[in-house]
Amino acid sequence: MALMKRQSSLKERSRKKMLSRARGHGNDAAFAAMALSARHGNSALGGWMGLSAAEFRKLMRRHFPLAKIPTGVRTSLQRPKVRSLEWDELRKLLIRHRAGRDVSERYMADIVCSGCLGADHLWQDLGLFDRGELSALMMRNFPALAVRNDRDMKWKKFLYKQLCVAEGIYVCRAPSCEECSEYDVCFGPED
Repeated sequence: MALMKRQSSLKERSRKKMLSRARGHGNDAAFAAMALSARHGNSALGGWMGLSAAEFRKLMRRHFPLAKIPTGVRTSLQRPKVRSLEWDELRKLLIRHRAGRDVSERYMADIVCSGCLGADHLWQDLGLFDRGELSALMMRNFPALAVRNDRDMKWKKFLYKQLCVAEGIYVCRAPSCEECSEYDVCFGPED
């Protein structure tokens, strides 16, 4: 437990240092956490956070022009070809619902899609500190989509459910979520 607290404290200090060199854009804190987590192998994103090397460098220069690009960031997440269509569909969904306030929303869409390919909760796969950061990120970047999650469904499940709904596929076994035998899987706590 003490080791986890120390690691969390170190990650927070590293993020604060990186943010001291940020431009002040809305996604700076999220990108800092994700870049640091990816650098240390604490996310599902891979070294360039699911972006190409060129996109990653552009993102870092735009948000952290005075920061040195984190060392150790060398490899990009390779999307399994089998899941490429899934990634593309998620990206279309996110881009369709982006706020339209900042170019970084496009980068964020790609990063979130890459995080969805991970095996843990989305906030963990992205390398964020907690689910609240993910909820804020979704509201800031994809507000029209985020407000649909009015019952606080787990984000990865919510995004995939949106894809199913768009295709007219309803996977709930019961007429409403409250009656579904998997309610806790979708709406339970994310620790």
